[in-house]
Amino acid sequence: MREDWIDLNLYPGGRTEAIRSIRTRVHRSNATLLIAYQLEGDIERLHIPAPRERAIGRELWRHTCFEAFIKIGRAAAYHEFNFAPSREWTVYAFSGYRNGAALTDESMNPEIDVRIGANRIELDAVVRLDRLSPLHPDAALRLGLAAVIESIDGLSYWAIRHPADKPDFHDPEGFAMLLEPPNHAGG
Repeated sequence: MREDWIDLNLYPGGRTEAIRSIRTRVHRSNATLLIAYQLEGDIERLHIPAPRERAIGRELWRHTCFEAFIKIGRAAAYHEFNFAPSREWTVYAFSGYRNGAALTDESMNPEIDVRIGANRIELDAVVRLDRLSPLHPDAALRLGLAAVIESIDGLSYWAIRHPADKPDFHDPEGFAMLLEPPNHAGG
C-alpha cells in the first residue's frame, strides 16, 4: 500500500510556468486501486476539458489528462488508463511495448471524481483490478503514473520517472512504483 504523496517530475528539458507541482498517491485494497492526482498551479493558464458525463473518450493523451500504467510484475503486457478532468476515460491493453489498442469495454469504467479550485485540480480514479484479469487482484503490480498537461505554454509531460531521452510513459523503466498484493486477512 502506498499512501504517501509522490511528486511527478516534469520531463527534463520541458518547461511550463503554469504548473508548480503535480503529485500522486495510490491506495490498494482488495480488487481496487484508488489513484489520486493533485495539480497545483495557475489554473487559468491551463486548457481543461469541460465536465461531462463519465464516458469513454478518444485520444485523451493529446490534451490535459492523468495517466496510470499497470502491469503484473515484470510481465511485458500492461494496461494504460487515461483520466481526463472532463471525467472521460480510456483504457488500452498492450501485449508488449506499445503493441496494443484501446478497449471499448464499458465494464472497465473507472470511477472518476474531479475537483477544480482557483489553484488546484484534484482527480481521484478508482480502477477495478479484477476487470483487467483474474490475476491482477492478487499479484504484485508495477505502476507508471504520469500526466500530460496542456497550457498556454503547450504540452508538458510529468511522470515519476523519465528513463528515455524523450517523453515516453510506455518505457518499462518508467513503471517505477511497486505495489505488493494486499494482505487478504486485513484488507
